[in-house]
Amino acid sequence: MTHHALTSARLLPWAGPEGKPCYLLTDGSGRLSRVADTVESVQLGMAGDLLAHLADMLDDEQVTAVQLRYLLARTSEALTDVCRIAESRGARLRVDTDVTAGAAAAGP
Repeated sequence: MTHHALTSARLLPWAGPEGKPCYLLTDGSGRLSRVADTVESVQLGMAGDLLAHLADMLDDEQVTAVQLRYLLARTSEALTDVCRIAESRGARLRVDTDVTAGAAAAGP
């Protein structure tokens, strides 16, 4: 059996019960890591689509308050997802930087 060094916990791009964050202990190459990467990609794509739709609706003089309220609710959800992704990726960048710096300090 091959053992890989675990990195720190990865914040996953979805919330658990009661909206609590979910974390994964992994080396970053497992099946669940790939699922999380795919979910992040879908979430970012959806956020971009919502922004494009929002721009169209803001230009439309006939848009109703109900339509805008609905779109803003979905945009709020997407922004929450994007913030969670940014937090997760930022944490992983810090870990990678710390590991690289530690290896460089150890020398040959």
